[in-house]
Amino acid sequence: MKDKKEKPIFVTQPAMPPLEEFNELLKQIWGNKILTNNGPFHEQFEKALAEYLGVKYISVFANGTLALMTALQALRITGEVITTPFSFVATTHSLWWNNIKPVFSDIEPDCFNLDPDKVEAAITPQTTAIMPVHVYGNPCKIERLQQIADTYSLKLIYDAAHAFGVKINENSILNYGDLSILSFHATKVFNTFEGGAIVCPDEKTKKRIDYLKNFGFADEITVIEPGINAKMNELQAAYGLLQLKYVDEYIAKRKEVADTYRNQLKDIQGIRFLDDIPGVRHNYAYFPILIDASQYGKSRDELYEELKRHNIFCRRYFYPLISQFPSYRGLPSAHPENLPVSEKVAGQVICLPIYPGLNMSEIEKIVNVIKMK
Repeated sequence: MKDKKEKPIFVTQPAMPPLEEFNELLKQIWGNKILTNNGPFHEQFEKALAEYLGVKYISVFANGTLALMTALQALRITGEVITTPFSFVATTHSLWWNNIKPVFSDIEPDCFNLDPDKVEAAITPQTTAIMPVHVYGNPCKIERLQQIADTYSLKLIYDAAHAFGVKINENSILNYGDLSILSFHATKVFNTFEGGAIVCPDEKTKKRIDYLKNFGFADEITVIEPGINAKMNELQAAYGLLQLKYVDEYIAKRKEVADTYRNQLKDIQGIRFLDDIPGVRHNYAYFPILIDASQYGKSRDELYEELKRHNIFCRRYFYPLISQFPSYRGLPSAHPENLPVSEKVAGQVICLPIYPGLNMSEIEKIVNVIKMK
């Protein structure tokens, strides 16, 4: 049972750099009196981030949702966009806020990303783009999706909120598609408190994105189109610069946690987890397991509640499906019969705690609860 004296274990905890190092950067901000509007830390951060990630052009944002919304504006997307129901709601909300109709397509059972064959079958004359998600940081079938986009003259926009630092054969997955969008929320592998970014392939597109995130201003007196205020401030940017010094250490510690879970859970009947993909540099953003109640002896929700009774707060990412929320369940594509794999995974998945500060005794406690019958 829950011990009120024990510190709760949450599904994640933000990795933070040494406070004294951040204080030194704050002194510089206080000294130069520039808090926003493309200040010196903002400029440094964009350059350092592009270099770390291995991308040509990147534009940082106040948060990932604004980055998603702006990406759709930047490519002038209209009509219908095929996307996944198995994601955080911001993915679909960004479409709705741009007056774009989301069309839900089913996911693959092995990695939980959009199934390219189902995507192709969902294309209509109104389809203008595909918005897949690299779920849990596992790469989508990027070559097949690009082939589909090229064949039908569609834009391909990746929600890469989970995929910071992920590479395939040493090449960043952010370099695929027309645009990739990152989130730097406090729950992510790399955080700037809040924050996000758009990765794009050329200078012209970056310039348009930079106009859009700053009200549409091209210069002091020229507004070229209706933009939004989505700029990252100097505190976030300075914090992000500091985080880049430590992010590889964060990822290495996450890997240790994931490896320990896999070793401890591999022989438990009714539990399935995802293995590393050959050739992929993972970031270990999440550790999802699937519960087969008929074999495990408990349902996912029964285990979820049992963990809570022991002060362990996991999350059922992603349940319910976006397609089941009131805003979207009336769409024809949201019908459960159209999304059988998504429905099944959403009913079985639970994400276990994973973050750099999670110690072995806490992992042991989590595993012991899971092993209880």
